[in-house]
Amino acid sequence: MKAPALESPRLMYKPLGLGHCTDQYVGWLNDPEVYRYLETGGNYTLDMLRDYLEGVERTEILFWAIHLKENGKHIGNIKIDPVNWKHGFAEYGIMMGERAEWGKGYAHEATRRILDFCFQEVMLRKITLGVVEDNAGAYGLYRKLGFETEGVYKRHGLYQGKYCNIVRMAMFNPMIDDE
Repeated sequence: MKAPALESPRLMYKPLGLGHCTDQYVGWLNDPEVYRYLETGGNYTLDMLRDYLEGVERTEILFWAIHLKENGKHIGNIKIDPVNWKHGFAEYGIMMGERAEWGKGYAHEATRRILDFCFQEVMLRKITLGVVEDNAGAYGLYRKLGFETEGVYKRHGLYQGKYCNIVRMAMFNPMIDDE
């Protein structure tokens, strides 16, 4: 399934693709504050990003670029991938790249809209994620949205020279009673 164009009050969600291959995006990938708790980042080039986005375009993936409605500015990305269709669950990920837009509630709004799409239209049963425990902002956002902790991987990932716990969280589709 490919990502359809979606909207929320302040944001537009466009399928991520080659049209998003910009110096701005490469800048996010090379910004230590942006990739601080991400699995990728640093030493990216425009050619590397182009190759990645070509792969995204060839793949059936729920992957969106997050844009401001007011001016069309690309501020980050959000994805639901991989999807396990047999068991009805998928993994969530987000990158808010544009630091000038941090702290304005865009990550909350984007996550809520994509979760609603996945639960109401795709009818996924469960959305999972992993968050670095030290990433207080993201961890707090996920708890506020209703994600619950399912487990903790102790000293699992190396972030800024420190082994950190990874908290595995999940949210079940409230429209599906699978018990």
